[in-house]
Amino acid sequence: MRGTRTLVTGGSGFIGSRLVRALLDEGATVTVADHREFPDPRVRTVAGDLTDPTVRDAAVTGETEVIVHLAAVTSVLRSMDDPVGTHRMNVEVTAGLLELARRHGTGRFLLASTNAVTGDVDARPIGEDVPLRPLTPYGSTKAAAEMLLSGYSASYGLTGAALRFANVYGPGMAHKDSFVPRLMRAAAEGRGVQIYGDGTQLRDYVHVDDVVQAILLALRTGHGGPLVVGSGRSKSVNDLVEAARTVTGAPIPVSHVPAEPGEMPAVVLDISAARALGYSPRHTLASGLATAWPEFAPGTVR
Repeated sequence: MRGTRTLVTGGSGFIGSRLVRALLDEGATVTVADHREFPDPRVRTVAGDLTDPTVRDAAVTGETEVIVHLAAVTSVLRSMDDPVGTHRMNVEVTAGLLELARRHGTGRFLLASTNAVTGDVDARPIGEDVPLRPLTPYGSTKAAAEMLLSGYSASYGLTGAALRFANVYGPGMAHKDSFVPRLMRAAAEGRGVQIYGDGTQLRDYVHVDDVVQAILLALRTGHGGPLVVGSGRSKSVNDLVEAARTVTGAPIPVSHVPAEPGEMPAVVLDISAARALGYSPRHTLASGLATAWPEFAPGTVR
């Protein structure tokens, strides 16, 4: 990636900030498009809302060689409350960036997608060839973005990759409201958490540094098309709670509430295609949670 002129949308966020630092370490020239300035003078920041075409125009230039599009509405619950706003951010912004990539001759476009595009397949392993049948507005907008990327790739010679992430966790998510940070906050504050259903539903939890590893591999190898990215080890929600108790030393009481619409009973991922590129997840659930806990632990200076 040395010298490669790369745009990272959402580059000041949870995944983006760690990816940008990894790109800088590899010698890439990085532009970040985000609401927040990236705290490194080596990075050019375009601050603003990507739903504004003028922000996109400032971010993508004739020098842009690679676009890594991470910016999105990522909350399933938020997508249920505001499907129109989710479509605007996840689909219309992607379409706008792809059109700029076409006009400027950008060679590579990597989209952060999700395994939620496949919907409920029971406990069958989810690979790249599973049909797209999303169950929520969030999943459907990511599926639509993947279709746009596929169309532009086939029509205009763009190398497009859609990395379908599992549940990403790790350092830098103290501001988020997904289940891992909820567990960490509950442990720090001596509270309990609510679990949808009985907690036996399976999920794949992948560490943010393993996700960064997969993005860099996809860029280096010129991978095109979808790519499933996870830990390759599914755990139940109950297993996750128990691991959080072990890492934090807190009891974390649980209460059970009815499952939300779109709740999948199992997510079991087949990451063999990613492994074929050289991907090798480094974190177990226990080691990964141990890296996230210090940001939440009582007495931590934030």
